[in-house]
Amino acid sequence: MKYSSEYRDPELAKALVSAIARDVEGFDGQMTLMEVCGTHTMSIYQHGIRSLLPNQVRLISGPGCPVCVTPIGYVDQAVAYARRPDTIVATFGDMIRVPGSTSNLLREKAQGADVRIVYSPLDALTLAEKNPDKQVVFLGVGFETTAPTIGGSLLEAEKRKLTNYYVLCAHKTMPAPMAALTSDPELKVDGYICPAHVSTVIGSNAYQPLVEKYGIPCVVTGFEPVDMLRGIQLLVRQVVAGEARVECEYSRIVKPAGNRTAQAILSQVFEPCDAEWRGIGLIPDSGLELRAEFQKYNALRVLPVEVEEPKEHQGCLCGEILKGKFTPKQCPLFRKACTPEHPIGACMVSSEGTCAAEYKYGC
Repeated sequence: MKYSSEYRDPELAKALVSAIARDVEGFDGQMTLMEVCGTHTMSIYQHGIRSLLPNQVRLISGPGCPVCVTPIGYVDQAVAYARRPDTIVATFGDMIRVPGSTSNLLREKAQGADVRIVYSPLDALTLAEKNPDKQVVFLGVGFETTAPTIGGSLLEAEKRKLTNYYVLCAHKTMPAPMAALTSDPELKVDGYICPAHVSTVIGSNAYQPLVEKYGIPCVVTGFEPVDMLRGIQLLVRQVVAGEARVECEYSRIVKPAGNRTAQAILSQVFEPCDAEWRGIGLIPDSGLELRAEFQKYNALRVLPVEVEEPKEHQGCLCGEILKGKFTPKQCPLFRKACTPEHPIGACMVSSEGTCAAEYKYGC
């Protein structure tokens, strides 16, 4: 197929739904497939993919939203920087309303803090260049998809000899959390719809160790309805056959080796570190921190701030929802105390959050 409209062809989608139903005929029990990409989550809800599948196939959402998996303590750190009178906090828009323990960046901005929404780390770099009397702290949140752009901004800061540009790092990497979830005996995931955006950088081969160690099927798929259904069909066939391998439905974009240029930037600027994931906890080597030669851009090291003790919001099940153990409707706050206008958990804030998707498209 050549054009995006072909990936939305109703007849082709119907044919795939029928094929999936045939593939699971005689399958005893129910298989659980998890997507770990926020855009996949939104696509599944938006196109009603769950309602099209036979009872033997169960889809659950995992930790695919980078804003959602960022721990509440990080938001508290960002708020602390916003309260510094000589500091500009630059951030992508989806972080500004994420609740911290007692505040968020939007509230701080309303009270006079200099918080700027930017569309690229280079925008934050320009802010630093135009405001030499200010310290500019960029919130480095995201997976391998956005981390290279932030790494690139630091390389550019070196070229421009900027001394007032810093990053507050909270970068996460796949597929370490997928391995952690696979090891969870309560979850029992039978296959993964692998994150497509991340896979453009790390490549489909990155999931091979997961397949070899855990014997779990992995399929990289695109975001359109036909993409999703074809990817699910590939996973279903592996589960039914008792096989496990990496397959790539999204080969028009994702290559086995990934994006070597982006990988080189990641390797040059960052090194692996243990990272805290909301709901999951500490996962070894699942994060990225600045290498020694780039520590001069590390906000926490150069610009220390006092941060309040992190406090989770009572009743919020965001962490359990990110692990796929609960659905948004099972949270006592969903659609009651927690709404997009007044979010309590990060899963309701981000446009890629499971709760936001359920609220917008769920029945």
